[in-house]
Amino acid sequence: MLTAFAILTDGLVYAAYLFIVAIGLTLIFGVMKILNVTHGSFYAFGAYGAATAVGIYANADWPAALGFLFMITLAMLVGLIMGIILERGLLRLVYGKDEVVIVLVTYATFLILEDVIVLIWGAQSYAAYQPMVAAGSIEIGDLVLSNYDILLVAIAVVLAALAYWALKYTRQGRLLTTVIFDRETAAAFGINVTLVYTATFVIGAMLGALGGAVMAPKISVTLGIGVEVIVLAFAVVAIGGMGSIEGALIGALIVGICRAAAVHLAPQIELFVIYGVMALVLVARPYGLFVRAQPRKI
Repeated sequence: MLTAFAILTDGLVYAAYLFIVAIGLTLIFGVMKILNVTHGSFYAFGAYGAATAVGIYANADWPAALGFLFMITLAMLVGLIMGIILERGLLRLVYGKDEVVIVLVTYATFLILEDVIVLIWGAQSYAAYQPMVAAGSIEIGDLVLSNYDILLVAIAVVLAALAYWALKYTRQGRLLTTVIFDRETAAAFGINVTLVYTATFVIGAMLGALGGAVMAPKISVTLGIGVEVIVLAFAVVAIGGMGSIEGALIGALIVGICRAAAVHLAPQIELFVIYGVMALVLVARPYGLFVRAQPRKI
């Protein structure tokens, strides 16, 4: 029972991390049909921004709660600025071109941004452990749970609920759903598709930076973290279905639980299990578990 509970809790924490990162990626793809490799850069910049914020508030001796909010705010501000610059300054120039061309553009941008990180923060690693230490831990029987991990799961739940509510029950969400379903018809009915594209990309960038910020206290913030996370995020959205919010949630839960089970029961296959699960799902459902219905044009 202890092992099963440990697998469940570790799986939920890892799934929460994956969902926070993947929701921005799948949102951008759902609306803009762009496989955005620069999402890994948003994560990395969010993590570095969070590490910088932690250093500032640790030296200023602020309360832990205020410091955490400052960390989140600074990281999402970085995502906001990057999203506006990249969408307005670069991506709008390649709209309408072949999808492979757009992927190559985002990949080249990702490589450039890796060098920008070196220019700003240098090649050294950063530790931002203070929020996790300040959060403390609780004991449930023989199992010790970090309060920060519980907060991470809570953030993922709130994001999922907000995304569902915004898409289903707000005017902007319904407009966004219209653009996702058929952008040409949406434009014909007077929806400003360009504005929807910009807002979607900026929100996706901020969510990617948020993922990096909340994970910064749990990892070593170093070069290359964006590479690993973009591969994992692609695996999650491929399992759930590209462009599906609920698919990202279910995909993250599947990957998180399977990885946690592998870590506890068969650690030698930890790296394989994520991609093994993805392969098995795609064999049965080539477009993912929750692929959206596509309109047939005659």
